Amino acid sequence: MSPLRGLRVLAAALLCVSAEKDAESRPGSIRELRAALAEQAGEGRSYLGRLVGEQTVLSVQKAFAQVLAAVAGGLSAGLNVLSHNVSHLLQAAGFQAALPISEVTPDGVVFVAQWVLVAFIGYWLLSFVLRLVASTLRRALWLLKVAVALVCFGLILSDHSVGTDTMAARLAMLVCVCVLLGVGTPKSADAADQTARLEKQVKMLEMRLSEMEKRRRT
Repeated sequence: MSPLRGLRVLAAALLCVSAEKDAESRPGSIRELRAALAEQAGEGRSYLGRLVGEQTVLSVQKAFAQVLAAVAGGLSAGLNVLSHNVSHLLQAAGFQAALPISEVTPDGVVFVAQWVLVAFIGYWLLSFVLRLVASTLRRALWLLKVAVALVCFGLILSDHSVGTDTMAARLAMLVCVCVLLGVGTPKSADAADQTARLEKQVKMLEMRLSEMEKRRRT
């Protein structure tokens, strides 16, 4: 199962255990986003049901709902105790400051967890799209440079009005320009990363050898 399918299934579990009355009291835009997420999560749940069986999915969902309810209850209780302690400390220090949240509920913890999951999925999708666009642009620029180099090479060879020395000089200049522009090395970044990794491994080996020599001397 792909990571996106797994995220959909996790979103489905979170959406299934939330309270419906809270969804009705929220603004329309949030309800629309929630409906879209529920639709995507439903697709992931149906795919998982076809993959491992509907009964297994229901059992996992029930167990996840119980675990989520227990975790949300524990977190809400802990946050309530922490908020009360902070408010008492502020009052003891002479600050009459009221906290923005009077009480944390398990449904609120689930709601925040849903939005954290949405932010994580959005960040993952955005980073994936940006990497894909950057890779595509890098490949396109490399192909453009190769095409321009080939056109220049053809023009140099097709120019019969100049002598052999001039043609050789032009080819040498074209080769120099290609080397400077990185034509023919589309994976220079990967090569640089591999070189850096090899340097780190060599340094680690040198450190281990020096430690072994010190141990032998002692």
